[in-house]
Amino acid sequence: MILDQFSLVGKVAIVTGASRGLGEGIALGLAEAGADVALVATSAKVEEVAQAIRSLGRRAIAIQANLSSIELIPEIIGKVLAEFGKIDILVNCAGINRRVAAVDCPEKDWDDVINLNQKSVYFMCQAVAKEMMKQKKGKIINLASMMSFQGGFNVSPYTASKGAIVGITKALANELAPHGINVNAIAPGYFTTGLTQALQDDAERNQGISKRIPQGRWGKPEELKGAAVYLASEASDYVQGHVLAVDGGWLAW
Repeated sequence: MILDQFSLVGKVAIVTGASRGLGEGIALGLAEAGADVALVATSAKVEEVAQAIRSLGRRAIAIQANLSSIELIPEIIGKVLAEFGKIDILVNCAGINRRVAAVDCPEKDWDDVINLNQKSVYFMCQAVAKEMMKQKKGKIINLASMMSFQGGFNVSPYTASKGAIVGITKALANELAPHGINVNAIAPGYFTTGLTQALQDDAERNQGISKRIPQGRWGKPEELKGAAVYLASEASDYVQGHVLAVDGGWLAW
């Protein structure tokens, strides 16, 4: 039955950036579909998300780690394997932004954004793919952005990192598909998260963005659950190297 293909019962997922916003919403969605989840985030709030998942009857572990450096990746993978014995799904949600004019952007802001949004994503994919290759199956989902398609304003490091996510996703899809691993991305539109708080607080920009979205409103983190479950499940087994926009019609404008 087709609905059975969307089930994640028996699957183990890693979700980075899982303490809030889109990462939290996606982690809860995977758990609601039946997955056990390893949550990775810098904030101690990640344990609250783990408790919420356990209340759904799923297993969850909270790993407090800063992915701005790739040094902790082997330790993270080791903890997940020790707890669950395998990794079926990876969702790379961890990310930051630095809002500054391109002509004023300091090197540190560039490095901070690129290291977390691009470099750590690549090496998380690499580490998890090695484990997935052993079982000849897996699902990797990266978080792209509207800035993967557009330039934006005062977000040049973020735009560079999210453009790279699309390239990384497609390149890894080509190399990992023969090993039974699907690599895809979700490109969220404008969602009400901490990352977009500055835009939400700017009345003029908030109104302008809302008017520009065909559905007339910002998205809510829970509205990414369906896309994430689809790309994490058997229902998407023939979807490879795709970037799925969940944007209320923003790109169709």
